[in-house]
Amino acid sequence: MPEATYNVINTKEGVPIKAWTKGVQLEDQARQQLINAAQLPFIHKWIAAMPDVHWGVGATVGSVIPTKGAIIPAAVGVDIGCGMMAVQTSLNAIHLPDNLRGIRLAIEEAVPHGRTNHGGSGDRGAWHDIPTRNQNVWLGELKPRYDAILAKHPKLDRGNHANHLGTLGTGNHFIEVCLDEADQVWFMLHSGSRGVGNRMGTYFIDLARKDMKKFFVNLPDVDLAYFPERTDHFNDYVEAVEWAQDYARRNRDLMMAQIVEAVRDCGLVPPFNAELKAINCHHNYVARESHYGENVFVTRKGAVRARLDDMGIIPGSMGARSYIVRGKGNPESFHSCSHGAGRAMSRNEAKRRFTVEDHKRMTQGVECRKDADVIDETPAAYKSIDAVMAAQSDLVEIVHTLRQVVCVKG
Repeated sequence: MPEATYNVINTKEGVPIKAWTKGVQLEDQARQQLINAAQLPFIHKWIAAMPDVHWGVGATVGSVIPTKGAIIPAAVGVDIGCGMMAVQTSLNAIHLPDNLRGIRLAIEEAVPHGRTNHGGSGDRGAWHDIPTRNQNVWLGELKPRYDAILAKHPKLDRGNHANHLGTLGTGNHFIEVCLDEADQVWFMLHSGSRGVGNRMGTYFIDLARKDMKKFFVNLPDVDLAYFPERTDHFNDYVEAVEWAQDYARRNRDLMMAQIVEAVRDCGLVPPFNAELKAINCHHNYVARESHYGENVFVTRKGAVRARLDDMGIIPGSMGARSYIVRGKGNPESFHSCSHGAGRAMSRNEAKRRFTVEDHKRMTQGVECRKDADVIDETPAAYKSIDAVMAAQSDLVEIVHTLRQVVCVKG
């Protein structure tokens, strides 16, 4: 019998954890978070941990949690629907200018990114005059359902929503220009449901905690508060999370359209086609699926669905390779794979440990910001993408290997 491709963590009072972490670090904090979640009475079969697994707020990033009759809002997180999009173009490396700064600046001009003024008036990461195309998506597709959610939960009616549609955000969200193994040019981006999704996630996580107190439910961790199925709050959360996931997908669609137009109009490359291959996949979300003969809710926090022939994106850090992958449909991972390299250390630890000179050295050859404000995203703050890919060779196959040449960070 062949050796298992994953490590098994047995828990005294819960289901086991199957962790695809061979050759990859699993920190003690993340292990304990997984063990806490495994003790909940409604986990289906086991919890799957991906090779990029690391400690997260509420629940472990890089975990796949199948549940019957309940959903844990903190396991979905606050960046609901966060995910990746990639488009292959007809451009080749020979079509790119020697100096890529102009392309980076064109993209930065086309896509609001970052955050100023605490997200308030004048925030550079939001639209001040919403483009017509974005406004049409908001009014025609998203606002009617959003208003229905507000009718039940009016406290959600504050902050940004329409003016964040088609914007990047902060932290580890990024836009990249990449080259594949044939030197074809790709555009790739990472973003989610922005301020409105964060607001919904935070609101419902707090609501679940209050419900647990109200019904005297004891939990191994307060962040594992859940909504039982067929309750009002469960139904409202499902409605909100599905809306936020749709918002996130359309946010990526609009940004990609803005990126393609910006590069086309910058005058630095010849005319090109950007519709050869397009992939748009969530990695923070919950979905209804069937596994081992039962209908369950699968929560993927920092994990990508990888059914047989599903296309997915697994990015490395800003100085490493990224991968376009095809799912192998492994049932033991609940048809899932990692969503990236995974952090090897906290943001504060990265800022303490590395200098601007370290960052410049690690991002040599990549046109990107090289200042103190992006040290927390420097490549060494992440796990080795090579080790992560080796640990999940039974979950996905590599279709394209991409290397970054331009990176825009939020």
